[in-house]
Amino acid sequence: MSDPHRHHHDHPRSPHRRHDRTGARRWRRLAHRLTPHSHESAGKVDRALESSALGLRALWVSLAVLGATAAVQAVVVVVSGSVALLGDTVHNAADALTAVPLGVAFVLVRRAATRRFTYGYGRAEDLAGIVVVLAIAASAVLAGWTAVERLLDPRPVAHLPAVAGAALAGFAGNEWVARYRIRVGREIGSAALVADGLHARTDGFTSLAVLLGAGGAALGWRHADPVVGLAITAAIALVLRDAAREVFRRLMDAVDPDLVDRAERALLQVPGVRGVGELRLRWIGHRLRAEVALVVDGEVTVRRAHRIAVEAEHALLHAVPRLTAALVHADPAPAPGETDPHLPLAHHTTG
Repeated sequence: MSDPHRHHHDHPRSPHRRHDRTGARRWRRLAHRLTPHSHESAGKVDRALESSALGLRALWVSLAVLGATAAVQAVVVVVSGSVALLGDTVHNAADALTAVPLGVAFVLVRRAATRRFTYGYGRAEDLAGIVVVLAIAASAVLAGWTAVERLLDPRPVAHLPAVAGAALAGFAGNEWVARYRIRVGREIGSAALVADGLHARTDGFTSLAVLLGAGGAALGWRHADPVVGLAITAAIALVLRDAAREVFRRLMDAVDPDLVDRAERALLQVPGVRGVGELRLRWIGHRLRAEVALVVDGEVTVRRAHRIAVEAEHALLHAVPRLTAALVHADPAPAPGETDPHLPLAHHTTG
């Protein structure tokens, strides 16, 4: 009764009950019911692939918008000679290029699992998240360095109206991209895409710094640009903290405790489930997987325990958003005086 019951189930599959006359077919059916397999419906797989497509679309649209914004700003840099706007242009170009590692990750996520990568390539998305966090950190360092340098050596800025217009264009482009990436990232459960959206927002703040600095310079305050730049550097550091925390949690398999509570409630409503033992959820990219040990009546047959496990997994797939697979293990409720059947495993799980 302690064998795991895993059921990969494709909802459209029903024709396997047709003309079941030979003994070989009966044995195949019996083996199918007794062999652990997974309950990952075709609809769930389609939605997972669709979420990757949404992520790719968000990246390429963002790349186009930020690329156009950086091109406009580059023209103004050449005309005005503004070092602050040059830094903002570099920020925007770097933010646009972060679409490359994320795009590679979303493509890898769609590849099938192999005998070496048995869980698939979803972790590539988390690795891309690390690249994004490093890009935010580099932006913070560059913004701070430029601000300090301008504070020590103020420089006049020519064509202030053009600089202000380019700064507004940079802010508008980055803010639009930030909102778009964050919305899509939360919709598909991608921490890396949310972090990249936050990165775009930091570059929007940098553009505002250029605008305020240009306004201060127009009023005759030579230190306006570097002072505002330092304030924006502090804001970037705060965004860096949030993005790094989100990516770190994903790398450490952290999930929202509310998802665990929701999963437990769904399992306890399944007929035949006496209790929920160990329950684990983990993100692999922007998809969730679950492992759970259920307590069932110790007198039920193997077939009945398997049916309970399948119903429990089905309930989980409906109750937990973005869950694509679950491994369900059925344990018999202990009889009076019965020793723990898992006792032989104790020396493997301690220490």
